Amino acid sequence: MHQFLPYAWFGGRCVPFAEATLSVATHALHYGTGAFGGMRAIPSASDPDEILLFRADRHARRLSQSARLLLTELSEATILDAITAFLKANKPSTPVYLRPFVYTSDLGIAPRLHNIETDFLIYGLELGDYLSPEGVSCRISSWTRQEDRSLPLRGKISGAYITSSLAKTEAVKSGFDEALLLNSRGKVSEASGMNLFLVRDGVLITPGVDQDILEGITRASVLELARAMDIPVLERPVDKSELFIADEVFLSGTAAKVTPVRRVESTDLPSQRPVMERIRERLTAITEGRDPVYDHWVTRIRLDA
Repeated sequence: MHQFLPYAWFGGRCVPFAEATLSVATHALHYGTGAFGGMRAIPSASDPDEILLFRADRHARRLSQSARLLLTELSEATILDAITAFLKANKPSTPVYLRPFVYTSDLGIAPRLHNIETDFLIYGLELGDYLSPEGVSCRISSWTRQEDRSLPLRGKISGAYITSSLAKTEAVKSGFDEALLLNSRGKVSEASGMNLFLVRDGVLITPGVDQDILEGITRASVLELARAMDIPVLERPVDKSELFIADEVFLSGTAAKVTPVRRVESTDLPSQRPVMERIRERLTAITEGRDPVYDHWVTRIRLDA
């Protein structure tokens, strides 16, 4: 059972979660015409009245850009102001996951993005580890990652996640934890809701933005950290066979954080992951506000202000 936070941002204000309801005729429900974000909020270890958000500005920018793909305007300032009010209303004392969502709120039946009402909401829930930090097993999905020419993959468009849902359930029902999707050119793209990295001969490799991936914020952070830590980085197409001979494979995402892959299909991967562990330890320190070098990646919100 999910433990949702008591208040949601709905209709431009904070309301009790149970009152944040939509009509069954809501346009986005039928056509997937929405875009969402995902953010983690962590209580400060040193101040019970302070909550930490990781790269809030980047999350707000991506959601604002996603709204533009839906032909609507939602400013970064509007998003951040709503998140601040939402957190102050809820005053979470445990790590939580926030889900901001911009969507077509009209009750019409025609699939369209013109002459239509839109709205914006936020809800949240308590969330620890989305995937096991000890590692997950993955299968290659029979479903193919969509192409940007058929769907705007630079945004987190809600309708796109039918493929992720199909892939995830296929993986779990066949005995795996997670799915890895290939793109239409047969190259590795990403997992059901995470970006993918592998390490070969000390080089950190990840599919580039030309491989129909989501431009993940955690992914970008991992790449920036790796370069700062003098870890060689390559963004390039990745073949399926490379997964089986890699020294390390791991996933990244807001919910998943940095999660190792311990098995792909029937192949067990090495249990020693020195590159991933270095990156994960550094990223954890940053998100918890313990790394002064990257303190600018952390937004601190006072809950008693």
